Amino acid sequence: MNTDPGVRQSERMDDMPNFAAGDAKGAPLELIAASLRRERRRTGLSLTEVARRAGIAKSTLSQLESGAGNPSLETLWAICVALDAPFSRLLDPPRPRVLVIRADEGPTVSAAHANYQATLLAACPPGARRDVYRIAAEPGHPRESQAHMAGVVEHVVLSSGRALVGVAGEPVELGPGDYICYPADLPHVFEALSPETLAVLVSEHT
Repeated sequence: MNTDPGVRQSERMDDMPNFAAGDAKGAPLELIAASLRRERRRTGLSLTEVARRAGIAKSTLSQLESGAGNPSLETLWAICVALDAPFSRLLDPPRPRVLVIRADEGPTVSAAHANYQATLLAACPPGARRDVYRIAAEPGHPRESQAHMAGVVEHVVLSSGRALVGVAGEPVELGPGDYICYPADLPHVFEALSPETLAVLVSEHT
């Protein structure tokens, strides 16, 4: 998915969509603020220099680092470019071993001038490799997988249908748009509950 808006901008704050802290559809402002402060400390750059490189006002960046303001996708992307940091690093909170994100949940940012939203489901850890699969399954016998090598994590996004997915003995029922990640170095299962169930599976190796 290409989330690069292809612009360097100095947007007015009142043009940006509002993200209320804790709103399931919005990226929590305190998470973004902490990530921005962390990444700017990592680079050793001043507020003034990051704002200059991002093409935004210093006051805008200061507001965002303090957990205020209404950041758009374009603004956050420009700041990430200035900080030489992946966009996902702003939105990826600490994750439990099993994580479920429903279709209407997750940290989401919107474009300022298009009906376009990007929701981070999982950031790739340093040094990891990911293989992507399309899954087509029908009701009947579940797909029961033995434990893979140590450290393997699987991510599943259900495209259509319904399915039980996750660690054997405690799978989670998913509907279209739902996401789950789980440790695949334990026995795990994928059981379609309705015809023509489709999903995307990402296997992550470290």
